Amino acid sequence: MPEDWFGEEVAARYDGSNGEEFEPAVIEATADFLAELAGDGAALELAIGTGRIALPLSQRGVRVAGIDLSEAMVGKLRAKPGGDEIEVGIGDFATTRVEGTFRLAYLVFNTINNLTTQDGQVACFENAAAHLEPGGCFVIEVGVPRLRLLPPGQRFVPFDVSDDHIGIDEYDPLNQGLVSHHLSLVDGRWKLRSIPFRYVWPAELDLMARLAGLRLRERWSGWKREPFTAESRKHVSVWAKPPSG
Repeated sequence: MPEDWFGEEVAARYDGSNGEEFEPAVIEATADFLAELAGDGAALELAIGTGRIALPLSQRGVRVAGIDLSEAMVGKLRAKPGGDEIEVGIGDFATTRVEGTFRLAYLVFNTINNLTTQDGQVACFENAAAHLEPGGCFVIEVGVPRLRLLPPGQRFVPFDVSDDHIGIDEYDPLNQGLVSHHLSLVDGRWKLRSIPFRYVWPAELDLMARLAGLRLRERWSGWKREPFTAESRKHVSVWAKPPSG
């Protein structure tokens, strides 16, 4: 089972983040996109966390279930209005199963990269596909690797510099590895937290989807269906399970 990087200390301050993903307009656009795909069916969030997306989606009338490794993060979800009504399986989202089938499974905000091996990422696609009903969709939001920004011999890319946080990504192109270093000001003291990831290209994700019996349906650079181009910093991809018969 992968290491839980989202224990009590992180869960306690997670919802106070000032990252773009917490902006109300971003959350609304994400929930609208997913609600349209779910229709009158159910949705499964892999790595549901504190419910940043699951709760707004539930408020749109979609029945939501989730999987998450962190009991601390799920505890924060449970403490929110409506959070105790969401079924959550505790475990690795690449392999943990919950009951039922779903019209939609989704994994947002780069979380596929938390699986640090190719086998783990393939297993995630297989797990999502196993939960989907025929014709259902699997959605991933993930950044495009920023290797094109690296001069020869350089491995570090800053992604955030503010008064209370400095974020730097360290790339390992030979092994398709990535370590995100976070230097955060917490209670007047600077703390360093380094988290390993495995970056993945869109074409590789498409191949993983095919191995799981899914096919690419659409790809955008954002939740408002902005066109995906060579300059896009991230993508929102939708793979579909073939309808029965």
